[in-house]
Amino acid sequence: MVAPTVDRLIRLLRWDKPTGRLILMVPALWSLVLAAEGRPPWDLLLVVILGTIATSAAGCVVNDLWDHRLDAQVKRTQNRPLAQGQLPLWFAGCVMILFLFCAYLLARYLHPLSFTLAVMAVPVIVLYPSAKRWCPVPQAVLATAWGFAVLIPWAAVTGGLTGITWLLWAAVWCWTLGFDTIYALPDREDDARLGIHSSARFFGQHTPVAVGVLLGIAFILLAAVGWAAGLSGFYYGMLGVTGVVWGKQVGQLRQAQPPSVYGRMFREQVLTGFLLLLGMVLPRVG
Repeated sequence: MVAPTVDRLIRLLRWDKPTGRLILMVPALWSLVLAAEGRPPWDLLLVVILGTIATSAAGCVVNDLWDHRLDAQVKRTQNRPLAQGQLPLWFAGCVMILFLFCAYLLARYLHPLSFTLAVMAVPVIVLYPSAKRWCPVPQAVLATAWGFAVLIPWAAVTGGLTGITWLLWAAVWCWTLGFDTIYALPDREDDARLGIHSSARFFGQHTPVAVGVLLGIAFILLAAVGWAAGLSGFYYGMLGVTGVVWGKQVGQLRQAQPPSVYGRMFREQVLTGFLLLLGMVLPRVG
């Protein structure tokens, strides 16, 4: 019988790869800070941070439970614990339930609308890993799941959703579809061989243009969010830096890159996300 170990559990939860955890936290913190006009209550800040960690952990386990047989045949994922049979499936299922329960307890602390939205997010999170089997652009389902990271914190602060909320939601949706298409690029050959879908396969040779359009729309929507929220010039400076980074990435996509470059682009998305967060917070302090 395979015995669970701390190292295998950490790899199951992807805690050894914090970039993927932080990139979910970014839109949640954007939403929280904007809804609270730069001064989010400490209790809500803690709940949102812990909630994104718990939700991300549960989502990773759900993904591996769906895909452990496929993961074993893909170079990037073949060393995951379930793909290698290093953890029993029942154990992974128990871990998933535990983190979903933690997320449930945290959501109960929030406004009733936030709790309702959190419950609505669960089916999307659970079904997303199956999307590569039936949806030509499965990353669009992920982007929809990511959008709940905007709606839940906003409702927690204000008790409702506004026009700015939906502008931010649309920006995050486009941003997520864009960066996850980049993330999917190294897997295109394996995905084609296995007959599974991805946005990188769907866009094919037009991937640089598609990513450029998605990030361009996200940029415009983020500028509109800044205008609607009355943010200062510092935010637009951070948005300008973000635009330069995104533009450089789109230019690099015009040529095939080694997997390490796509990984670096993914990490840069987190960096620009936190730069934008600074732009939302710092001008308001004082």
